[in-house]
Parts: sequence; C-alpha cells; structure tokens
Amino acid sequence: MKGNPGRVPPSPPEMHAHYFFPPAAAYALNRFLFALKSNAAVRARYVKDGESTMREHGLDDDTRAALARFDRDRLVALGAHPYLVFMAQVRLSMDRAPTDFEYF
Repeated sequence: MKGNPGRVPPSPPEMHAHYFFPPAAAYALNRFLFALKSNAAVRARYVKDGESTMREHGLDDDTRAALARFDRDRLVALGAHPYLVFMAQVRLSMDRAPTDFEYF
C-alpha cells in the first residue's frame, strides 16, 4: 500500500469485524466487570450491596440500571466487552449456587 507501509488496508463497508475494542468511555464499566469476574471480594460486596459497590466504581445511573438487571444487550450497547459480561455473570452465578456448576 503506497504511503501506508505495514498497515492492513481497511475492510470494505459490507464487512463487519467480529471483535471490537470497547470505547474509552466504557473503561469504568469494563474495569468493574473485570473485577466481578476476577475478584471474590468485589463479587461478595456486589451481592451484599450492589448499588454502593457500583457507585464506588464510578458507574453512572444508566450503567448501574443495566448491571442491576445484567441486561447483556444494554451493557454491550454501553460499551461492555461481551466476554466480560458473560464471565462476570457466570462467576456471580457460581458464587450464588456453587453446586450448579460442579462440572463447569
């Protein structure tokens, strides 16, 4: 590619990327989902008092409402990475009912 060495040419408009990078504006949301996925203490605090835990992580009203329902489509529309939404929900479910995931 002339004038653009080493770069991949842009995809045609009809092609949609399977993976997307979350927008910077969704950093707090993705960081919180990562904490839910990875940190048992954060999960325990969220289960005990979700609203204050979400506020401590700087999440706005719309994001907190979507997280309270774990509305996957809304969370993704707000910029959440789908993998983090899925894994945070799985880990919360595992903590709430560990025997349901005996062979997971």
